[in-house]
Amino acid sequence: MAMLNNSNTTTQPQIIQIQAQAPQHMLPFTVPIKTQVSSFPNRTTVAGQTSRRVFQILFYLHLFLVAVLVTFLIIYGLVSDSYTHHFHPKKWYPPLLSSTACAGIVGFTWQWITAHHSTRVVRLAFWLSPLLTCAMGIMFVCIGTAVSLAIGVIALVCALIQSLYCCWVNPRFGYATRILSVSIAFPPNKTQGLTLYSILIGILYCCFLVAGIGGARAIENRTKLAVFFIFLILLSLGWTMQFLKNAMYVTISRVKYMNFAGGVVDMDTRLAFCDTIKHLTGSVSLGSILVPIIVLFRGFARTMSLVGGDTDEFMFSCVSCYMGIASLFVIRGNRWGFVHVGVYNKGFVQASCDTWEMFIRVGLEQIIDLDLTGAFCFLSGVGTGAICSLVSGIWSLVMHKSYASEISIYAFLIGYFMCRVAIAWAQACVSAYYVAYAENPQSTQFDSTIPVRLEQLNRSQVLQIFRANNFS
Repeated sequence: MAMLNNSNTTTQPQIIQIQAQAPQHMLPFTVPIKTQVSSFPNRTTVAGQTSRRVFQILFYLHLFLVAVLVTFLIIYGLVSDSYTHHFHPKKWYPPLLSSTACAGIVGFTWQWITAHHSTRVVRLAFWLSPLLTCAMGIMFVCIGTAVSLAIGVIALVCALIQSLYCCWVNPRFGYATRILSVSIAFPPNKTQGLTLYSILIGILYCCFLVAGIGGARAIENRTKLAVFFIFLILLSLGWTMQFLKNAMYVTISRVKYMNFAGGVVDMDTRLAFCDTIKHLTGSVSLGSILVPIIVLFRGFARTMSLVGGDTDEFMFSCVSCYMGIASLFVIRGNRWGFVHVGVYNKGFVQASCDTWEMFIRVGLEQIIDLDLTGAFCFLSGVGTGAICSLVSGIWSLVMHKSYASEISIYAFLIGYFMCRVAIAWAQACVSAYYVAYAENPQSTQFDSTIPVRLEQLNRSQVLQIFRANNFS
């Protein structure tokens, strides 16, 4: 349950102090780049420049190698299948390709709903995701194989956990809805078009990789490396779709930050996206690896903390150690750092450290930890993945039952990543709002949303301390 919200905190309650005076000038490392200028100033350390260049080369090299691998698998698979007829492409490809198209349609529709019905979409995501996950679990159970039964049980358990989590965070829905509505009230120009282009790129890339997976399936009776090839293709799917999502994230957060911090409303979104691809590919690709790993590790540490509590058992004896390591990782790699990557042309690790230190300095650490935007995006992806899994799974059950399990898994992954790409702009707007507010809390660009929330947290903490003292 703790994994679903990568923003919950387990630290001891501390009274949040709201700064009485805001700094009148930006810090030296926070001088924004000029609007409409495509050449970034160099604000990256030597180590940051090196890592950026290395990961830029690695990302493009990986794309080239995966393209070669997939092309080889497609050709070799077609030739091999013409002799063995072990693989049935007419029964394997249509369900998965259809679910890929479905992922794009559902993702774009969901981001449209988010943009036009922001006051309802948070609750809708938190309630639909468990239902769709439960339906997917039932489908896997109905497939009837041992693997599908295990996956179905896991899906049903996850649906139950999501439902309990939804009830647990219900008091926070009001603020989550408010911060989302305020942040995306005036989306950057051409956001819908950029989102559509990103989804189309994602669909084409996913179809290409699906063809490669099919080729690997066609040669699995000839080589034991087929499973390894599929694993490599899935890794490429995850990294590339994360990169596509975070490229959108960096672009939109830069434009929205300029709006929140300086009132700039005419920044060209297409120019900002070109800047991201041209200058920031290395930082974005590095962050696309680090952030998911850190989120998983932090979720594991929080789960251990919730389960272990104060027990002295060996299994839980290092909970505090896990949490300390997770905190260090979060400081050096968090999604909020993408805002500074886009605005100030920093390396990802440097940007993450500067952003988190700024949150701590102005007293926003707890409100950031309790933010539900990340959980909303995650559950939106899970719900979309479940829809795509149902589409391909039911189709496969009718056409060729033996393919149903694996096709449903691939469809779920594609649907999840496609939705995350589609709603990346909304998450970027919220991040830009927080970062811009942290740099200048007294700016007239902001309303009372965050100050009121800070006061609520203060009162809640005071009440908790009062009750603890009375019952001690």
